[in-house]
Amino acid sequence: MKKAIIYIHGKHGSYLEADGYKKNCPNFDIYGVDYNDYFPWIAEKAIIKVYDEVKSKYESIYIIANSIGAYFSMHSLQNFHIEKALFISPILDMEKLILDMMNWANISEEELYEKKEITTDFGEVLSWNYLCFVRENPLEWNIPTEILYAERDELISRKTVDNFTKNHKVVLTVMNGGEHWFHTEKQIDFLNDWMKKSI
Repeated sequence: MKKAIIYIHGKHGSYLEADGYKKNCPNFDIYGVDYNDYFPWIAEKAIIKVYDEVKSKYESIYIIANSIGAYFSMHSLQNFHIEKALFISPILDMEKLILDMMNWANISEEELYEKKEITTDFGEVLSWNYLCFVRENPLEWNIPTEILYAERDELISRKTVDNFTKNHKVVLTVMNGGEHWFHTEKQIDFLNDWMKKSI
């Protein structure tokens, strides 16, 4: 059976990261999604374009997605046939993350509605249209999913991950002492071992 993986990177990431995962998935061909715009309605077009290209050649399709790439994957592919998903430090509740960022920046919904976009001191641009889109497009994710979560993830709370896990077909792995961005040698080794087992 011909098997493929579609890789959806996180913010400031690259589709070329997929090459680094080839050694973990020797029986798969891997295709990275090249996108640079972080609005879900735009990223969706790039993701579905790759999916359409891959599905014509392969009998089995997996997803590997990182951070916001997991949210984009769930939004874009929730109604498509996916064998399994592997999520690394996934954003699982985008509305909560936006509201958390608004709270960190001391921005009210009324203020965001009036200004439409606000750049925070920590570099994120908060968008009223984005928040509305997330609320108007709830996720229905029914794909068997493996999640790698870092104990010290500063963006996504353990409570959010546990809530998602309870309501979906999820196997959760937690790296003690890990961070949202897996970047140290120890963290990358842990990620690679997890991926080999999960795939």
